[in-house]
Amino acid sequence: MHERDFMAGTRGTMAVDWEERIDTQRLRRERRERVLDRLDDSPLGALLLVSDPDIRYVTGLAMTGGSGADHYTLLTEDGDVVHWDTADHAANQRYNCPWLDDVRYAAPGLGNVPRASGSDSARAFLAGKMADLVADAMADYGVADLPLGVDVGARRLHDALDERGIATRTEEAVDLMHDARKTKTRDEVECLRQVAAICEAGFQRIKETARPGQRESEVWGEAVRELWRHGATVGGGYLTSGPNTWPKHQANTTDRAMRPGDLVYADFYNVGYLGYRSCYYRTFALGEPTDAQRDAYETAVENLYRVLERIEPGVTTDEVAAAFPDMAGEHAEWYDADEHWQLTTNHWAHGLGLQLYEVPLIWRGVSPDHPIEIEAGMTMAVETQEPADRQGVRVEEMVVVREDGVEVLSQWPVEEITQIDY
Repeated sequence: MHERDFMAGTRGTMAVDWEERIDTQRLRRERRERVLDRLDDSPLGALLLVSDPDIRYVTGLAMTGGSGADHYTLLTEDGDVVHWDTADHAANQRYNCPWLDDVRYAAPGLGNVPRASGSDSARAFLAGKMADLVADAMADYGVADLPLGVDVGARRLHDALDERGIATRTEEAVDLMHDARKTKTRDEVECLRQVAAICEAGFQRIKETARPGQRESEVWGEAVRELWRHGATVGGGYLTSGPNTWPKHQANTTDRAMRPGDLVYADFYNVGYLGYRSCYYRTFALGEPTDAQRDAYETAVENLYRVLERIEPGVTTDEVAAAFPDMAGEHAEWYDADEHWQLTTNHWAHGLGLQLYEVPLIWRGVSPDHPIEIEAGMTMAVETQEPADRQGVRVEEMVVVREDGVEVLSQWPVEEITQIDY
């Protein structure tokens, strides 16, 4: 079976024996193999992972997505995995995660627990205890004399490890994990396809419930309920309407009541399926859109697809970024902007995976002077926006890079603005 043909459409989210769906065992195995391949080519003897997405990538454990702090993982060059977690979590993982052979109790040397102690000496003590546990495990697996890559730059922890004779390196570890994660396996792609489908169920719920008089928060609540019903985790997102759509409202979803003629848009970002995060904008019109609204929407879609047409393996991010709108015209006037960086998050593409922002980032603010090459298997969200009648439209597609361009994973209709009749 050709990799691109694997599960050409989404399947159900339950486990069944009568068709191939996302293979979670293969998902975990192939991710760990990618890290081990790069670890074998590096000067490092082991990795200490503290970042939640990195821990999940190697272990499959459903971490929260930020920084681990009270849980951390050691991966040796021979493929041995030691995971530390707080007492109840460690006990649960020993029972439910048979693919992990060595789960130990953590000393929370970083994060909230040391901070909450209110004592610098307590923070030093906990970092030392964490370093002791890591040093003991490295000795157990024969890598104590080799350099240790640590994926966070926590100075107190690095100093504590150094005092125990362990040489730590951060940049090599961070670069190694970025390189392993920047292209996706077939199961990772299918996780992103699945979360896009779940977001579309949310869009449908918005279409069914948005009406004049309904508050943004009420409609958003119904959409989030639908996401949870499909098995998603919801770590972010918002819905805005009318004047809150331009510029993007700082409070996100509010108690504003929608009115006839409003534009409404929703951003399902950080919606997760098996940890893989969405970023997916769509715009709706309450009633017949005005000519200005239609024109703005058409411009936003044209700008988006002009970018998508440039994305293929071998091109560099500076070449792609050149297709985004420049600083001339309404984009800059609305924001009184004079530099590309002032339009961050408005006209750009960013990688998607176990985090909302992964490699690659494609943006006029950085790509022209710091380009990287696009590779097959990269997944990303591409987004544009445009003002109309003191309101605004936003559109976004989730895509995977294939050998001949991009495959669009998102399927909510984008050619015309979605009209909501009432």
